[in-house]
Amino acid sequence: MTKRAVKRHVREGAFDAGQFDDDNKVRRLPIERAWSPLSHSNDDREQGYLKTIKAKSPGQEEMIAAVDAKNLVLALGPAGTGKTYLAIAKAVEALEAGRVGRIVLSRPAVEAGESIGFLPGEMEDKLAPYLRPLYDALSDRLSMKRVRALMAEGAIEIAPVGFMRGRTLNNAFVVIDEAQNCTYVQLKMLLTRLGWHSTMVVTGDPNQSDLLPELSGLGPVAAKLEAIDNIAVVRLQDRDIVRHPLVAEMLSVL
Repeated sequence: MTKRAVKRHVREGAFDAGQFDDDNKVRRLPIERAWSPLSHSNDDREQGYLKTIKAKSPGQEEMIAAVDAKNLVLALGPAGTGKTYLAIAKAVEALEAGRVGRIVLSRPAVEAGESIGFLPGEMEDKLAPYLRPLYDALSDRLSMKRVRALMAEGAIEIAPVGFMRGRTLNNAFVVIDEAQNCTYVQLKMLLTRLGWHSTMVVTGDPNQSDLLPELSGLGPVAAKLEAIDNIAVVRLQDRDIVRHPLVAEMLSVL
């Protein structure tokens, strides 16, 4: 240990200055440390990095309670009500708490009213623009380094709707986003992927479908499932919009 390091440790009080009086090759370690891996010693650590979600409207409060109570939740509402964000936040919460073994996020690869043409690259590169909103919500709850690590080990999976047929999703938290762009047949296929010890949240706005009105299956599916007690259908309103106040005003007249 250099003299400068010794002086710094003595100044900070981490070492006893007397132990350096002679030239002993074996020196005792400091007894009192600033941090210990033992749980009882970590009560005063900074916990500011932990993000907690709180409902900002009655509709969001209803959605959070429904996700906690039901295995299948359909959250319908206008843009800006926090449907996707809350669903992914609850998925991350369940994964971190060990209640599920993985998160599966899916959404249809449908353009918003215009064709973007041929996309270069591998399959992941072609699908990246469609799945970007899911990455954004994940990165807000977890660091991108953590997201990449979880994806590499299979704890987080992001896939388009077309790749979900034939699967059984056990011990998973499943989020189906932009479900208004799914047909009735696609939604029936997705809902029947639900396996044991799993939760599924389907989000979408029936009034913002990029399909022809008669092709979107979210509205009819929600109307039929609303009669089942073990399934929650949460209908968010304009008052639940948490984006810029102009969003709610525009949606009320458009």
